[in-house]
Amino acid sequence: MNKLKLISMVALMSLGLQSPLVLAHGGNALFDPAGDTPSFTALARITCSDDGNGPANQLIARIRDNSAPVEGLYFSLQLLKGSKATSVTDTTPGDANYSDYAVLAGGNGTYYMLLNHTKAGAKDFDLEWHCLTATNAHTGTDIIVDQYQ
Repeated sequence: MNKLKLISMVALMSLGLQSPLVLAHGGNALFDPAGDTPSFTALARITCSDDGNGPANQLIARIRDNSAPVEGLYFSLQLLKGSKATSVTDTTPGDANYSDYAVLAGGNGTYYMLLNHTKAGAKDFDLEWHCLTATNAHTGTDIIVDQYQ
């Protein structure tokens, strides 16, 4: 395992993502664990690269809010790279379905992923992210968590 992937795995474990398949680019965590921080935010850098499968064309990510519905409390994900951005919100908390994918075509390089919610409240969530080539083959995907508060 290279140093960047090891750092990413440690960062995700400190973030609370409990998946043993960290390198499968997904996991589970509790967002705003105390349930009292309306501005709780997670920020991560995802680097897409050619790992031998071809250069990255895009980053895709989606979320699933596993918590019971609370009126007005929604969980969102934003992807940013350069002057491009996109977002997705899980509008049906507590169901078994992921949101649609947020898709940002920005090629190789570093993307930012931001997670937030609309008001204070703990959220049990699943997160999935992948860097893909132009033919949708999985390619180099590394993550570093910068903020989780």
